[in-house]
Amino acid sequence: MPIFGNIIKGLIDFKDLITEEVNPVEAQRKVLNNLLKTAQDTDFGRQYKFKEILESNNIPETFKTQIPYFDYDKMNKEWWSGYRQNKANISWPGQPDFFALSSGTTGKESKRIPVSDEMLDAIKKAGIRQITALSNFDVEPNLFEKSIMMLGSSTNLEENKNFLEGEISGISTKNIPFWFKGYYKPGEDIAKIEDWDERIEAIAKNAKEWDIGAISGIPTWIELMIKKVIDYHQVKHIHEIWPNFQVYTSGGVAFQSYEKSFNALLGKPITIIDTYFASEGFIASQTRPETTSMKLLVDNGIYFEFVPFKAEYINADGSLVANAPSLTIDKVELDQEYVLVISTVSGAWRYEIGDTIVFTNIERAEIKITGRTKFFLNTVGSQLSVNKMDDAMQHLEKQFNLKIKEYVVCAKRNEDGDFHHYWDIGCDETVDKNELSSALDFYLKEANKNYKVARNKALKGVNVRTVPVQKFYEWSEKNKKKGGQVKLAKVLSPEKFEAWRQFVEKTKV
Repeated sequence: MPIFGNIIKGLIDFKDLITEEVNPVEAQRKVLNNLLKTAQDTDFGRQYKFKEILESNNIPETFKTQIPYFDYDKMNKEWWSGYRQNKANISWPGQPDFFALSSGTTGKESKRIPVSDEMLDAIKKAGIRQITALSNFDVEPNLFEKSIMMLGSSTNLEENKNFLEGEISGISTKNIPFWFKGYYKPGEDIAKIEDWDERIEAIAKNAKEWDIGAISGIPTWIELMIKKVIDYHQVKHIHEIWPNFQVYTSGGVAFQSYEKSFNALLGKPITIIDTYFASEGFIASQTRPETTSMKLLVDNGIYFEFVPFKAEYINADGSLVANAPSLTIDKVELDQEYVLVISTVSGAWRYEIGDTIVFTNIERAEIKITGRTKFFLNTVGSQLSVNKMDDAMQHLEKQFNLKIKEYVVCAKRNEDGDFHHYWDIGCDETVDKNELSSALDFYLKEANKNYKVARNKALKGVNVRTVPVQKFYEWSEKNKKKGGQVKLAKVLSPEKFEAWRQFVEKTKV
């Protein structure tokens, strides 16, 4: 009888009963006011006249008309780079102790995003809320007596001048509350191992010693870790090693496209909870089982704006045009895709995080991630976002009985000068590429009117081939982007796609 687990579950249930629902509109107004008041005497606050904004009759409106959009390059060049020159009070009071190295999916060097003490507190608060939200799910009380596997990047942070640097998962894990360390696996020693494969090997060796109840991490790398444990111990599924594993907290990408391959590693059904945890902060998490949508953390140090995701508002590099209109949370609509813009307690201001979302419940402020602005395939007007491409992959999985774990796509001109879409789909099954091409083309025409129009005009062909899944992981490793918070790129430029195909050909066995 899990007495201690029942006590914790009872406390969580009680806390859930007495916690009032937050009004998203009012919460966001308070967050913006607090951000502006706290940062009004920073260099950024003085330049953009935060004190004047606070005195205006309509603070959200004045805020967005007085401050331009910032992508990472602009924010770093004009502001954050000053921290590395030992300056303080630049875009947030004081100096940050940590910089989060964004994994990056575009092939560029890592971004360095400041992480303030207030942001660390917000991340801890979000984590506690996620635990309390478990009262809404049908989990066994013994879950609260089991260990939690948090598979992120290495916690062995690097010193760079006066700062410690690492991926946000490593930074947040290094700063977990003392009371949680007894539950945390793989433990501090293994978490410090920098080489991904060595860390996974250590996890596999120690797996039988742990009683894992929950796992957290990006699906791509969690799958590889679980498969490694299964292969190492020569069992059929992960529940032979961790029989009490009952909750998986996914993050970074939508879980649906990984569901089929992930479930094949299990011995029984588990609870899947989606979260949205980025280098810039903890943005949203799923709080109820009736939906796979996630609740925006509207009262936890991040102010949100939403730009309608339309081709005319997006530059070729995925950034927003200067005059793109933004909406506050009280002006959004259901089923409209938006580019997410955030201002945070780490001194990011009107910052283009690069993700697109859609609201599924406005009253509850629930959303789904639909893709990346950089992965918007619109070279010839096809207007394919990542969620539409993911849906197409799931359709192919069902039609051909496949397990598609990864894919890349590129729009480029053929020798005859016409545009074609080239897809490389990661699966290990054998299937005719012409049949795949026809099926994908037919599905996209039926599901997306813009794609159908493009296919009748400039987009002259669709070419699909399969590539062994392992090639995607090897490609990621070649580009030093394996494990942790890394998300594999979906849409590649013609140059990057050519490099990818050359890599595949050269590494064929």
